[in-house]
Amino acid sequence: MTVVAIDGPAGAGKSTVARALARRLGFTYLDTGAMYRAVALGALRAEEGTAELARRAAEVAARSRLEVGERVRLDGEDVTEAIRAPAVSEAASRVAADPAVRRAVVAQQRRLLASGNWVAEGRDIGTVVAPEAAVKVYLTADPRERARRRAAELGADPEQVLAEQAIRDARDRSREHSPLRPAPDAVELDTTGLSVEQAVERVAALVRQRTASAD
Repeated sequence: MTVVAIDGPAGAGKSTVARALARRLGFTYLDTGAMYRAVALGALRAEEGTAELARRAAEVAARSRLEVGERVRLDGEDVTEAIRAPAVSEAASRVAADPAVRRAVVAQQRRLLASGNWVAEGRDIGTVVAPEAAVKVYLTADPRERARRRAAELGADPEQVLAEQAIRDARDRSREHSPLRPAPDAVELDTTGLSVEQAVERVAALVRQRTASAD
């Protein structure tokens, strides 16, 4: 069993790099952030207001069937596109700070990672979900570059994305449970100015190095 943990803030290239790396290595790709997004979407649908969002999210996380891979499914429904909406992204950041939500989702993540070879990406893979991962990488990028990428993905205004991104980053880094930070033994990679292929090759080289030394 080999787990490659890729963490970092939104827009750093985690999903793109992790998905491409999994294909190259023949590993299974796990987008853990999508799991929180799916939980947030379920909670938003169940609760018109936001006062009880965390409580509803905890219920969704505990009772729902989450399937994550090339497509994301919540209780059988394909929500791959729906979970990328700005409102869901913002809600996901808030509910991910709730201990009950994190416990339920992390338990599901650990069950998935317990067997097989995985490239898992998120915000606390190397620190909480899979601290024994063979390879840990923390991707980052210049804030404006991250905002530009997210805006292009969403078809949104880059300045608005940048402002929302700053709020989300601050929340993710300051939350009490599983704050966004590199694992002590993670390799940090700044993807600013790198093509997807260049970033994937750098991480793939690290995986080859680490797995070879473990043999």
